Amino acid sequence: MKDAAAVIESLIDRLHERGRLRVWSLVVTVFGDAIVPRGGRVALSTLQVIMARLRVEPGALRTAMSRLAGDQWVTRERQGRNSFFSLDEHGRHAFDLATRRIYAAGPPAWDGKWTVAIAPPGANGAGGDLADLGFVRINGGVFLRPETADAPDASGELAGMLVVHGESAEHPDNFRALWPSQEIAEAYRAFIERFRLLLDALEGGASLVPLDAIAARTLLVHDWRRIVLRDPGLPARLLPPDWPAEEARAIARGIYAALRAPSERWLDSAELPAPRDPGRFAARWA
Repeated sequence: MKDAAAVIESLIDRLHERGRLRVWSLVVTVFGDAIVPRGGRVALSTLQVIMARLRVEPGALRTAMSRLAGDQWVTRERQGRNSFFSLDEHGRHAFDLATRRIYAAGPPAWDGKWTVAIAPPGANGAGGDLADLGFVRINGGVFLRPETADAPDASGELAGMLVVHGESAEHPDNFRALWPSQEIAEAYRAFIERFRLLLDALEGGASLVPLDAIAARTLLVHDWRRIVLRDPGLPARLLPPDWPAEEARAIARGIYAALRAPSERWLDSAELPAPRDPGRFAARWA
C-alpha cells in the first residue's frame, strides 16, 4: 500500500500532466470548497501557500486572479501591502448552484414528472445555462429535465422558450440513449481508480500534516467537481444498472471525512473566519 503522501504526489503529478493547467479553475475549487463556508474572503498570501503545495507558481496564480476579477467572479481590495479577494454576486450565485450538486448525498428522488423546453427558431445559443440547472440537451434547442424535489428554479433561463410539463415514468431505457453517459461513466471510473489509493491509505491509519490535507482536499473536490458539473444528476431510475457514480461518491465522501479535521486546522491557522454555518458544512455528502 502506498502511503498517503506518495499518493498525493502522484495526484499532483497527474494534475500537471493533463495539459496546460487552468489555474483559475483550481482557484474556483478552493473558493467554493474552503473559502465560501468561511465568509468568501481570503488573502492572496493564503491562496499562494495552497497553490505552492500544488506546484503552481505565484505568477500563474496572479494571472488567474486577474482573470477571475475581469470575469466578475471576485473583487480585489488592498490593505497595506496585502491583497484580499472576495466573491462578487455573480460568483456567489454560481457557487450556490454548484455546491448543491457537488456535495449531494446521492441521486435525487423522482416521481416521473418532466419539463421539456424548446427554444424558438433562430435563437442561437438559447438554453446555454440550462445544463447547470439539470437539463439535458436532446437535439438543437430542445432540453429535457426530470423534475425532482431539489431542482433549482429555472424560470429566468426558460423565459421566451416553449415549456411543456408532463408525467411519464415508463421506459427509462429510451431516455438513456439521449445523453452521452458513456463519457461521464468513464470519468467516474477513472476517479475511482485514482482516489481509491488515497482512501485505502487514510483508512489504513495514515495521517497528513494540515497543509497536505488541504491540498489533498482541493485535488479531490477539483476532480469531483469537473465530473459532477458535466453530469446532469439524473434520478437513479434513469441511470444504467452499472452506473459508477455512487461508488465514486462513496470514495469522495470517505476521503473528505478523513481530511476534514486536519484541513480545517490549516484554514484556522491561516486566520480565516470560522465556518458561518457549521451544520450545513458538516452535512456535505451526508
